[in-house]
Amino acid sequence: MQAGDNYASIAAAFAVDAQSLVSLNGPEGLTQNLSSPEILVPLRRQVPNWLPPIVRLNNASATPASPPPSPPPGPTVGTNNRHGVVTGLAIGLGIVGGLWLLQMLLLAYLWRRLQKGRRGEAVASAEGGEGGRFAKPASGGGGGERFLVSDISEWLDKYRVFKVEELESGTGGFDDEHLIQGSVHKAYIDGEVFAVKKMKWNAFEELKILQKVNHSNLVKLEGFCINSETGDCYLVYEYVENGSLDLWLMDRDRARRLDWRARLHIALDLAHGLQYIHEHTWPRVVHKDIKSSNVLLDDRMRAKIANFGLAKTGHNAVTTHIVGTQGYIAPEYLADGLVTTKMDVFAYGVVLLELVSGREAVSDQDGELLWADADQRMFRGKEERLEARVAAWMDPALAEQTCPPGSVASVVSVAKACLHRDPAKRPSMVDVAYTLSKADEHFADYSGESVSVDGSGGVGAR
Repeated sequence: MQAGDNYASIAAAFAVDAQSLVSLNGPEGLTQNLSSPEILVPLRRQVPNWLPPIVRLNNASATPASPPPSPPPGPTVGTNNRHGVVTGLAIGLGIVGGLWLLQMLLLAYLWRRLQKGRRGEAVASAEGGEGGRFAKPASGGGGGERFLVSDISEWLDKYRVFKVEELESGTGGFDDEHLIQGSVHKAYIDGEVFAVKKMKWNAFEELKILQKVNHSNLVKLEGFCINSETGDCYLVYEYVENGSLDLWLMDRDRARRLDWRARLHIALDLAHGLQYIHEHTWPRVVHKDIKSSNVLLDDRMRAKIANFGLAKTGHNAVTTHIVGTQGYIAPEYLADGLVTTKMDVFAYGVVLLELVSGREAVSDQDGELLWADADQRMFRGKEERLEARVAAWMDPALAEQTCPPGSVASVVSVAKACLHRDPAKRPSMVDVAYTLSKADEHFADYSGESVSVDGSGGVGAR
């Protein structure tokens, strides 16, 4: 309403009944007390081609333009008009609200794409990439494969993207003093310690698997780095203090400090980690390279599975490209390329034999397989004589200690089941974990709850 307006003049201008204005807006005195009142006017929509007059807002003294000729007579506007206006307002507000929500969703989507693009550009710039693309030369073993930052953009929020300069500085230029094992180096970055694995191939598949697993018995991936100039990929893991299991078993001094309870807990930890990737991921993950050198021990001597470089998702797949480590490869995989979780179970059985015997999966002297020797000397014969056969076969470092022979024999029985030539007859890791938990009950009368490692690498009961 403008200066000089009242219900009567507005009703005349819009060709409506003045009482309808009172019904919609209240008494006229209430609106006149407002500095710039706005009122609702019921339009006579039932009259074809009729439009309200144009109101010019030039200044405070402006008045409505002269009303048009009176429209054709129609029904008296009353209470029905009020209901029609309210319904129309509700519909209009619903449409406006829907359009507003759609606009907000579109803006949020565009903002997310913009942020991802900026992160990708930052990574490409940090790595010396060109146009946001990571390149891999043909000499990297993958025939010149390439993949975009967009391929890994979904992981940029989850993992830290390291710079090549950080890794170079943290590892002393990847010198031998920082070498842990193979291509893994110890790195000191911003006051933290990491394990950096240098790879010469595209780690996209390994990253894809690692981002979907999270378990205390799996080594945690902290971040990654890709150098587009050299084709190198670096995976940055948590640092696991006590190194790999094979180093403990093959070193006679360490092996003596690794008592049976510690070995049994390592077997249980490894079983829980495999149970997780076999049963609680979808598609299921098959590690394909379970071995004692891929089992790492933390400061409490608890085990973590490492190295998912050969891991695959899916079940009952067949491949002609056989990869793995001699002594751990399941017969059906070696013969037919059959990839199932049961090939991990077979390799796990070999690790159990290593824990019991303290020997390597393949003999250095004659190349004999450990599981084949166990089949000849332990698995065959009467069950009631198993404990005696185990005592003669076990690690001399264990024979020096006092450990329940029934517990060791239980673990050997589990290993025998895991090494069955028919994969369908091998147990699941759920069954294995349950059976090993029962074997641990033989320590009910022992005082030591677990083992810990002091700063010098010594193991003590705790």
